[in-house]
Amino acid sequence: MIKKYYLLSPGPTPIPEEVLREAAKPIIHHRTPEFSRNFMDTVEGLKYVFQTEQDVYILASSGTGAMEAAVVNILSHGDRVLSINAGKFGARWSHICRAYGIHVKEILLRWGETCSKEKVKKELGTHPDVKAVLTTLSETSTGAVFDIEGFGEIVAKTDALLVVDGISGIGATPCPMDDWNVDVMISGSQKSFMTPPGLAYIAFSTKAWTMIQNSSLPKFYFDAVAAMKAMEKKTSPWTPATSLILQQRKALERIRKLTLEKLFEHHKILGDATRAGIQALGLELLAKPPGNILTAAKIPDGIDGVILIRLMHEKYRAYIAGAQAPHKGEFFRIAHLGYMGGFDIITALSAVEMTLSELGYDLEAGTSVSAAQNILKENWT
Repeated sequence: MIKKYYLLSPGPTPIPEEVLREAAKPIIHHRTPEFSRNFMDTVEGLKYVFQTEQDVYILASSGTGAMEAAVVNILSHGDRVLSINAGKFGARWSHICRAYGIHVKEILLRWGETCSKEKVKKELGTHPDVKAVLTTLSETSTGAVFDIEGFGEIVAKTDALLVVDGISGIGATPCPMDDWNVDVMISGSQKSFMTPPGLAYIAFSTKAWTMIQNSSLPKFYFDAVAAMKAMEKKTSPWTPATSLILQQRKALERIRKLTLEKLFEHHKILGDATRAGIQALGLELLAKPPGNILTAAKIPDGIDGVILIRLMHEKYRAYIAGAQAPHKGEFFRIAHLGYMGGFDIITALSAVEMTLSELGYDLEAGTSVSAAQNILKENWT
């Protein structure tokens, strides 16, 4: 039997065909007017998705590189930050800060939970010397989406900066950088931006640039001032990932043509369909509340979660994501992110049903698919 590969993970995500074709074009030199035009077109497209008037800087790195760039450019040794840790990537903020001698006060939550703006306000009142609040928009390890608008209302009234990991969330769920008072926003190419892994994006508010001028942490490749000076010349300070940037430019054309508003609605429809399918099987959602980037579902009693993921990958070639340590085997994650459509959700749910059934879980075949179809049919325009 021919077995096709189905990419259903929260990163990397599927790539549109026209974006894939861009990588096959001949390489052009990065210090030419031709590349500068393409480079600045990409920057303008990123500003549209970030919903900001600030320049968005393109890094040749994964999203973690942009997280590190945020830390080293705004902070100094001995500074104190407030980090919201409710999953793998909230914890990553803390790890990066501690590596640079930053004092970290964590709001530690269970995986799947979110944090109230009142909690942030209370912590800032208790620790008025905090220089930055570090959080995620969408915690990719759980599917939970955070109240960035509420955080922005609180943090904007202090001297602290609001720093947001929007790697999986930007472009899939609303988070207008300027309107919501986000001071540092980061993202990456391999999620809703519909481009292969390898690029990271970062933008700074005017308030953040003031702190950048006083930052004493070591930096070279991720120096925001060097990036700013290069941007004035319509280029990057170091050799850029030229083909990836051309691919991102093409993907941004698709995003702008569709519009952000319609893209947000598309992700909501896919999220609603996925959640309906999962719950129709009697499975429990992990995140409270769940977001529209991915759906995390708890593994039912009597089923080995590690084997479930392995069987889906090896037998059915359906590449959903498992839970990350320290919760490996406890839940699985289906993405509805970026260049995915309704039939991707049907495929994912069908593969989940077949795998669960093979492992002994009692279900009626087609239950989840039918529940998802009802939502998709109502919204298929």
